[in-house]
Amino acid sequence: MASATLTAPNRARTAAWLQNYGVYLAVVVLLLFNVVFTDNFVSAANFRTQLVQAAPVCIVALGMALVIGTEGIDLSVGSVMSIAAALIPLYLGAGPFTALLVAVLAGIVSGLFSGVLVAYLGIQPIIATLALLVGGRGLALVIAHGQLVQLHNQDFLALGTGDVLGIPTMVLVAAVVAVLAGLLVQRTTFGRQLVAIGGNRAASTLAGLPVRRVLVGVYVVSGALAALAGVLSTARLGASDPNDLGLLMELSAITAVVVGGTPLTGGRVRVLGTVFGALLMQLVHATLIKHDLPDSTAQMVQAAIIVVAVYVARERSSR
Repeated sequence: MASATLTAPNRARTAAWLQNYGVYLAVVVLLLFNVVFTDNFVSAANFRTQLVQAAPVCIVALGMALVIGTEGIDLSVGSVMSIAAALIPLYLGAGPFTALLVAVLAGIVSGLFSGVLVAYLGIQPIIATLALLVGGRGLALVIAHGQLVQLHNQDFLALGTGDVLGIPTMVLVAAVVAVLAGLLVQRTTFGRQLVAIGGNRAASTLAGLPVRRVLVGVYVVSGALAALAGVLSTARLGASDPNDLGLLMELSAITAVVVGGTPLTGGRVRVLGTVFGALLMQLVHATLIKHDLPDSTAQMVQAAIIVVAVYVARERSSR
């Protein structure tokens, strides 16, 4: 008993350290592993590829982090990406900006739908967003008639394949979203309110905070960012594919958020940790693929990472 009592504080400190800094250590270790054991890993082209592939996960995960910060969850992000992809060919003739705007507006409407269900009808977030997870992809398939459409508008494709001052456009967009998310959480009343609501919703209500409005807001932001990621991914692929785009994105986003140090119990949002969580997910996937392991293995590893991250967070809070 004495030994257990003595080790409890150490376990709490270890759990706290892992939750705060574990994702950075994991990224460094995985990078070193690949430098030593993966052929052709150290090259500018490979690093560019890894960053570009991580960008959509990062964008979606940042929106997810805001939702989880309120003790919610958004399972619909992959389907929202699919809806955005389905809408692009319909409006691309009016110009890339119009297609982008319509797709993001669709994401906003999707987030508004989920937010209203959660905030005003009292439906559990996992149920509200599960409905859109299923129905949203069905809607995307109806819009696209279940067809993959090749895209040839070079201005639009540049969103996924172009660069600005040598930086890939997708990476630059993800970086801007990360900076804005950090400012939102740290520097705005809305950000402070969403953290307070996640920490104690009942107390926030008694304190007069606009709980319902904030809850709707975080789902709207999540939907908009998921749609933006869908647009960028479609531009990178050069085709609108509502069948496959965004599949299991919710798993990758949730993993990035939790591994990055944002607890599923809400009350905290770690923006930089989420960015590194997305990088970690991409590195795990790339490492397994480069060592001839299938995608299914990557999915199992992601699931294991979620379990470990949730356990660390629970251990920290319980101690």
